[in-house]
Amino acid sequence: MLIETLVADAFGTNCYVLSAGPGSECVVVDPGIGIAPRLEDVLAERGLKPVAVVLTHGHLDHTFSVTPVCGASDIPAYIHTDDRHLLADPALGFSANMMSLVGTGLEWTEPDDVQALADGGVFELAGMRFTVDHAPGHTAGSAMFHTADAEGLYTITGDVLFRGAIGRTDLPGGSDAAMQDTLRDKVLPLDDATIVLPGHGPSTTIAAERARNPYLKRAAQRAH
Repeated sequence: MLIETLVADAFGTNCYVLSAGPGSECVVVDPGIGIAPRLEDVLAERGLKPVAVVLTHGHLDHTFSVTPVCGASDIPAYIHTDDRHLLADPALGFSANMMSLVGTGLEWTEPDDVQALADGGVFELAGMRFTVDHAPGHTAGSAMFHTADAEGLYTITGDVLFRGAIGRTDLPGGSDAAMQDTLRDKVLPLDDATIVLPGHGPSTTIAAERARNPYLKRAAQRAH
């Protein structure tokens, strides 16, 4: 699997381009602020054809460029059903001061084709198979996406799990209690060898996070 990582202009949001290799179809994950022009360059350089945009959750730093990216290739956007409303009005997911950081006077339009995902759903795109794992806490509709190739297991965690940290739970739709349940029931059971592709910061593994992430270590203690 070819994984290209682009870091957005604001908030350090990771945008991933996943494909079977150069010259093939691809999936774009979480196209954030300022991503569209650089994404076009990567697609052209690698000869990739997008078939969908997949969103880990509805926060604007992850969805800012979804409509232009979808529109440029006439492709759908996928998001968990509990965050579907944030594509209609992204301000519902941010506090007023967070919206001010994004900028005032934002002219927002949602993608023409939005596919709502459910927990446990499986979908195939660009020759890759993804499983939806509803993981609320950062937002009500946060989701992780599991996929694999001959070389390993991958989980796109969005703002659920980072290297050494987890996503905040104090924004609208967030819940600390739900996040604790997600860490215990959805993250801890993952295979140690799983490569974590987070919404912000460097990639990691479940083994590394189990050993050093204080939030995951506390979740493990509570599980016992």
